[in-house]
Amino acid sequence: MVSISGSKKLKRQMAPQFWGIGRKDKRFVITVRPGPHKKEYSVPTAIFLRDVLKIVTTLREAKAAIYTGKVKIDGVVRKSLHHAIGLMDVVELENVPEIYRLVPMEGKLLKPLQIKESEKAKKLVRVTSKTTISKGKTQIGFHDGRSTISDTKVNVGDTCLIQIPDQKILEVIKLEKDSQVLVTRGINAGQIGKIESIEEGTFILPRRAVLILGERKIEIPTDIIMAIGKKEPIIQIK
Repeated sequence: MVSISGSKKLKRQMAPQFWGIGRKDKRFVITVRPGPHKKEYSVPTAIFLRDVLKIVTTLREAKAAIYTGKVKIDGVVRKSLHHAIGLMDVVELENVPEIYRLVPMEGKLLKPLQIKESEKAKKLVRVTSKTTISKGKTQIGFHDGRSTISDTKVNVGDTCLIQIPDQKILEVIKLEKDSQVLVTRGINAGQIGKIESIEEGTFILPRRAVLILGERKIEIPTDIIMAIGKKEPIIQIK
């Protein structure tokens, strides 16, 4: 059996702050393995249970819960301590009534938001790639590593509301003027604004959006915002 690439541990001092772990403890902490989200923008399942939700107190208890299939991410049972949980992922725990969606909030990259039972099968995903494959079909890639073959008309940067775990596209939210967007990274992470205009990229500068955030206007790269609706978010993100 082949080994999955990537280290299983990380120096505690180098762990992202949003993991919520103590700094003056054991030297190493487990980390995420290659998977759906980038390492710097996700949290390992075991750390999520122990340090974010605090539903278990030790790594041993986290292992017992995960290895016995008590954790579902986006409707699929995950039995790895190192599975990456990231932006917009939906987490369900066996015998626990609360259901969580991970969203940026209060300037932090990821925080668990308790959502309604009716929303656990819905997820927002940002389109990151669009490729024409054999027989003229279109393969659409999303920010969480998943992809689907669909005739739906989308552009890179748009957001799709999908049904999980079967990945059926329910609705497309265009990244365009007057759309409501969520800032996913940076000092404004978690804030919702309205697009005033979109500036195309140049040789030096990336594609940018001018956002209205309350009484402020900011210019921000489009790759760190996510369209969430026209007048209001189409799912619960606050």
